[in-house]
Amino acid sequence: MPRCVPTLPRRRLLAAPAALLLAPLAAQAWMARTFPANALRGVINFSAPPQILLNGESARLAPGARIRGTDNMMKLPGTLTGQRFVVNYTLEINSGTVLDVWLLRDDEADKRPWPMTLEQARSWTFDAAAQTWTRP
Repeated sequence: MPRCVPTLPRRRLLAAPAALLLAPLAAQAWMARTFPANALRGVINFSAPPQILLNGESARLAPGARIRGTDNMMKLPGTLTGQRFVVNYTLEINSGTVLDVWLLRDDEADKRPWPMTLEQARSWTFDAAAQTWTRP
């Protein structure tokens, strides 16, 4: 009994729509990301979650913390254990724990100046459209 196996041209016809559907997702991965005005710059060393080292000091990830990779996809903290990253991050207001983390690409990390402390963020001026900070 002969089996119906798609021929090579038919496979290409099936693959073309799938490629067209995935193309926008690939393009979004390299689009410029925007960061909130309360995002600070730092270096995070991931250890046993929820523990982290933030700028060399012990800190904790907030419950429900969101970590976005360089491709802007969500990352689980356990998969980053033992790694060090330059990041932008936000703090949870009440507890001071780290709420949002963006692992920075080289082009994003090169944007300077960027505040590393809350005091700097309060005294500097942020241009949300250009994603740049200006010192007083």
